[in-house]
Amino acid sequence: MAGTAELRKVLITGAGSGFGHEVAMRLAEKGFEVIAAVEIYGQVQTLKRQAAERGVRLQVEKLDVTHDGDRRKALAWNVEILVNNAGVGEGGSTVDIPARNIRHEFEVNVVGPLLLTQGIAKQMVKRGAGRIVWVSSREGLNVNPFTGIYSASKHAVEAIAETMAYELQEFGIEVATINPGPFLTGFNDRMFQTWESWEDDPSERLFDYAELAFPRAQFDPEPVYATMTAVAAGEVDSYRNLEPKSMIEETKRLQQVPWERKVTDGLGTRPQALQNSYEMKPETPVAD
Repeated sequence: MAGTAELRKVLITGAGSGFGHEVAMRLAEKGFEVIAAVEIYGQVQTLKRQAAERGVRLQVEKLDVTHDGDRRKALAWNVEILVNNAGVGEGGSTVDIPARNIRHEFEVNVVGPLLLTQGIAKQMVKRGAGRIVWVSSREGLNVNPFTGIYSASKHAVEAIAETMAYELQEFGIEVATINPGPFLTGFNDRMFQTWESWEDDPSERLFDYAELAFPRAQFDPEPVYATMTAVAAGEVDSYRNLEPKSMIEETKRLQQVPWERKVTDGLGTRPQALQNSYEMKPETPVAD
C-alpha cells in the first residue's frame, strides 16, 4: 500500500500452530523481519527447528498474551506490524460452559491481545506509521450453536478493531481484520473436546458433548494463509477480509436474520443448525 512500504518488522502471536505458524513462515519468505510469538517455552525450539527446515529466519519468542510480563517484553521489539492471531476456542452451550472457561476465552481472545496492542499502538503513533491486523472469525459476524462463547469473544474483537480503525486513522495507523470461516486446521475440532476438562457437574449439562462435533464441513486453509499474509504485508487494503470468499453472501444474509426473527419461532423444536452437530463427523472436509 502506498506510503507504508517501509514497514518491515512483524510480530505475529500464536505462531506455534495453525494460521499463525504458516503466515509467519510466508512473511519471512517475503523478506519481512518476523517475530514469531508462541505461548509456552516448549514451543520455542520446535518452531526454530521448523523455520530452519523451511529455510527461513524467525525471531522466536515466548509471548503469552495473558501475561503482563510477556506483554511488557514485547515493547522492546520495535514492532511495526502487529498480527493479533493468538486465540483459543471453547465449544459448548452458552448455558453449560463453566465460568472459568468463559473467563479464559475472553482473557486469551480479547483482553490479552487488546492490552498488548495498547502499548504497541502507542509506539506506532510516535513513529507515525504502523499496521494492526486482528484475526477475528466469521463467527465474529454470525453465530452457530455450541460456539457461542468463542463467537462472543470474536464479536468483541470486531467491535474493538472497528473502533480502533477510527481512533488511529489520524495517526497514520492502518487497522484490518481477517475473518476465517470453517477451515480444517484442527482448531475447530479441538473446540469440541474442551468439555473433557470442565470442572463442573456433568449431570447438570443440557447436552451430552460426547455426541457432538463441529457442525460444518471444513475448507482447505490455503486461502486464509494467502490472504492473511497479503494483509499483513500491506498488499491488500480492504478492512474486512473474509475467507472463503464463497461464504461472503451467506454471511451477509445471516447478519439480517435477527432483524426478522420472532421470539416464538421454532419453540419446542430443534433447529437444523444444532442438529448438524449430532450428524457431522469430526474433521469433515468440504467436498470437492
